[in-house]
Amino acid sequence: VEMGAKLLCLFLASALIAYYIYTPIPEDVEEPWKVMLITASFRALGHLAEAADRLGMMHYMDALKLLTAAEYVAPTSDENVTVTDTEFSNVAVRLYLPRRASDGLRRAVIYFHGGGWCVGDAGMKSYDHLTRWTSNMLNAVVVSVNYRLAPKYRFPVQFEDVYSVTKFFLQSSVLSQYGVDPDRICVAGDSAGGNLAAAVAQQLLKDSEVKTKLKVQALIYPALQTLDLNLPSYQENEDKPILPKLLMVKFWSEYFTSDSSLREAMASNRHIPVELSHLFQFVNWSNLLPEELKKDRVYTSPTYGSSELAQKYPGFLDTRAAPLLASDAQLRGLPLTYILTCEHDVLRDDGVMYAERLQAAGVPVTHDHAKDAFHGAMMFVSSPAELAVGHRLLKRYIEWLNDNL
Repeated sequence: VEMGAKLLCLFLASALIAYYIYTPIPEDVEEPWKVMLITASFRALGHLAEAADRLGMMHYMDALKLLTAAEYVAPTSDENVTVTDTEFSNVAVRLYLPRRASDGLRRAVIYFHGGGWCVGDAGMKSYDHLTRWTSNMLNAVVVSVNYRLAPKYRFPVQFEDVYSVTKFFLQSSVLSQYGVDPDRICVAGDSAGGNLAAAVAQQLLKDSEVKTKLKVQALIYPALQTLDLNLPSYQENEDKPILPKLLMVKFWSEYFTSDSSLREAMASNRHIPVELSHLFQFVNWSNLLPEELKKDRVYTSPTYGSSELAQKYPGFLDTRAAPLLASDAQLRGLPLTYILTCEHDVLRDDGVMYAERLQAAGVPVTHDHAKDAFHGAMMFVSSPAELAVGHRLLKRYIEWLNDNL
């Protein structure tokens, strides 16, 4: 009997490990085993967070934040860059100042980390690597913003934090203090940070108090709209690595509320009331996506929901949360733009449609589409979870900034 029990335990353990480790990985993704292991760890963390939440031990997002804490590195200067944690306009930032002499004024990048507005930190190893490398390679001042997070703080707090840091930094007295050229400043961010960067760039156009104009915005696989969570990219990549559809829906809904009715409505794509149907023109993928991304899908009109959610949580229809909802007129005058999208990403079509709309509004856009990459790939550049594709995307982003900023 004991032997049988041992065999059963062994079988169950193997099945469980296989379930976690074995995830169908898209064929064109390199280093599939590494990607599988990374995906398995994220999935295990998600399941633990779910269990902790259901047992009332801690909020789902607080459990995910344990990863942020495990990845945290203290601000450490090296021979190339001086790194300090400080505050701009009462918001925590990590500041990277190059040590190398500069012929004239330096360039600057204001960076917003990803993490679905709920997790992430400028001090995570992957972000510290990214921003430190940016500072060193471009001989640029980098301000990496630690905005406050949901569920403790809801929209628009995250936006207001990054906006007030940007506005503070763009003052001529602050720029001259750090030796920054007012004509060579960029806002950038990945995922939820790309969302915040796009929103900040739009808001600056309307703000008569800010005299300094951004030279560029760089949006790395950004989340840009809350309207249609059933785009071809959401359908195709529902269970792809790092950011499955249901996790993205959780992030979006938590940005506004813990009320599960918003999350459920978003998951079934029934959160927009009929009286707001005119907004769908801004995210109508039948007009805005190239044929190869439609993959023979036929656009159908959305299923409308009750008006109650939109009245209760108007934030999800605010352009500061969903920059794709800005009208064409509001897009004109945006700075030179870099957009990176990944094929295997629920957010792919957000970035593709924004690139299309910006181009139509006369904004110069470089749209890089990585056919063999998934959401978050650029974060995997520091060991142990190092991916060649992460290095390639990071290198491409830095080269573009170097040429255009």
